[in-house]
Amino acid sequence: MPATLSSSDSSDRSPELRSPLLTPTRKIAGEPESEKLCIDDMLQKYCGQFGPWQMRHFVLTSLAWALEAFHTMVMIFADREPDWRCLGGAAGSGCDVTASTVCGLEPGSWEWTGGLGSSTVAEWGLVCAEKYKVGLAQALFFGGCMIGAGIFGHLSDSFLGRKGSLTVVCILNTIFGCLTAFSPNYWTYVLLRLLTGFSTGGVGLCAFVLATEPVGPTKRGTAGMSTFYFFSTGIAILSGIAYIFPQWRELYIASSIPSLLFLLAVLPFVSESPRWYLVRGRITEAMKLMRAIAKSNNKHLPEGVVLALDEEANNDSPTTNEEDQTYKELLDSKDAISGSLIDVVKLPMTRMRLFLAVAINFLCSVVYYGLSLNVVNLETNLYINVLLNAVAEMPAFTITAVLLDKYGRKPLAIGTLWFSGVFCFAGSFVGNAGVWKVVKMVCGILGIFGMAGTYNLLFIYTTELFPTVVRNAALGCATQAAQMGAILSPFVVVLGGGLPFAVFAVCGIAGGVLAFYLPETLNKPLYDTMAGMEDGEGACRSVN
Repeated sequence: MPATLSSSDSSDRSPELRSPLLTPTRKIAGEPESEKLCIDDMLQKYCGQFGPWQMRHFVLTSLAWALEAFHTMVMIFADREPDWRCLGGAAGSGCDVTASTVCGLEPGSWEWTGGLGSSTVAEWGLVCAEKYKVGLAQALFFGGCMIGAGIFGHLSDSFLGRKGSLTVVCILNTIFGCLTAFSPNYWTYVLLRLLTGFSTGGVGLCAFVLATEPVGPTKRGTAGMSTFYFFSTGIAILSGIAYIFPQWRELYIASSIPSLLFLLAVLPFVSESPRWYLVRGRITEAMKLMRAIAKSNNKHLPEGVVLALDEEANNDSPTTNEEDQTYKELLDSKDAISGSLIDVVKLPMTRMRLFLAVAINFLCSVVYYGLSLNVVNLETNLYINVLLNAVAEMPAFTITAVLLDKYGRKPLAIGTLWFSGVFCFAGSFVGNAGVWKVVKMVCGILGIFGMAGTYNLLFIYTTELFPTVVRNAALGCATQAAQMGAILSPFVVVLGGGLPFAVFAVCGIAGGVLAFYLPETLNKPLYDTMAGMEDGEGACRSVN
C-alpha cells in the first residue's frame, strides 16, 4: 500500500505535485497560441493559393504532359502506311496505278515513295494480311500504359513519391524510346512499345497530381484543367518533329530525347508534394516547403502555425508553443500513413466513387480515341491533320476551365458527355456521300470537342474524389480503365458505316448518366486520409 500523507504535507502540495503524471500546460505570459491547419487552409490563409511559386511549379511539372504526347502519338507517324508508286511512274508489269492498295500487285512492280525506312509498315511489310500487326502494336502499347498506370499510381502514393515516380518513368521512357529506334524486327519493336507504354502510363497521372496538390482549393480546378494544354501542344510539336524526321527510326530518337532533357533541365527545379510529405510523416519537410511557398508568394507564415492532417486539424483547441513543439516531434516520429485500392474498396463511400470513376473513364476513352482515329483516317495531309486535331481540342479545354468553378464538376461532366453523345448519335444517321460526308465530319469534330473537355475534367474530378493516401492509386486505376478503352476503340472503328458513331453515342450518354451519382467536389477540401474524408463528408451530410 502507498504511504499516507499527513495533513500538513497535503496542504503544502503544489498543483503540479497533485498531478505528478501530467505534463504542465501553463501558458507563459506573451507566448502566442498556435493553430493546427490542414494544407488547404494553410494555403488559403497564409501561403497563397496560386502565386508565383505555384505558377512556376505548375508549368515545369506539366511539361511532362508533352512527353506523354510524344511517346503516345508517335505511332501515328511511325506506323503509318506511306504512299506508293509503280516502278517507272506508269503501269508497269503487274502494277495498276489506279489500285487503292498494294494488295494484289505483283512484288517488285511497285515501291514505297519514302523508302523502306519511312515507316514500320514499309520496312516490315505490314499490309494486306499482315495489317493486323499495326493494330496489335498499338493495342499492346496501351496495354502497357494500363499496367504502368496502376503500378506507378501505387508507387507514387507510397515510398517513391510523386516526384520520384515521375523521375523513374522519364528515365525508362528515354531508354525504351531510344532502343525502339534500333529494333531489328517487328516483335522486338512490339516488345519495346509495350515497355514504353508501361512507363508512359505513369507520366501523366504523376505529373497531374504533383502539379495540382500544392494549389489552393478555389484555384485547383482551373489549374488542373490547364494541364491538357501541354498534352495538345505536345501533339502539335510532334507533328513538326515528324515532318523534320520522316524516317521512323530517327523519329523515335528525336521524340525520346526530350524526356532526357526534362530529367536534366526541369526535374531538379520541381519540388515534391507537401501533401505526400505530410501523409508520410515527414512534417519537417512539409513545413519547410510551405514556408518556401509563402515566401515566394510574398506571404508570411507565422511561427505558431502547425501543419496537421485533416483529421487532426479538426481539433480547434488552441495550443502553446511548448505543446506545438511536442506535437511536431510526435508527428515527425509517426509511421507513414499509407493506403491502397483495398482501403478504397473497403469504405462504401470511396468504393462507389471508384466504380463510377473507372466506368466513366472507360466510356470516355472509347469515344475520345475512337473519334480521333476516325479524324486521322480522313484523306488529308497527315501532318496538318494531326496539328489541326491538337489545336481543335484547346477551345474545349478553355471553355471547360472557364465554366468549371462556376457550375461545378458534376454538371459540367454530365453536360460534356451528353454534348458529345448527342452529336455522335446524329452522326450515326448521316451517310458518307456528297454533302453528308461533310456533315458527318462536323458531327465527329463536335463529338471530339465535347469529349476532349470531359477527358480533361475527369482528371481533376477523380483527383478530388479521393484522399491523398490513395489519390494516385485511384487515379491510376481510372487511368487503367481509360487505357482499356483506348485498346478497344480501334476495333470499334473497324465496324465501319454508322456503327462506330452509334457505339460512341451510347458510351457518351451512358457516361453522363453515371456521372449523376458522383458527388460535387467544387470548393471541397483535398482530404489527406480516409478517416479525414469520412469525417468531413459525414459532417457535410449532417449539416445538409
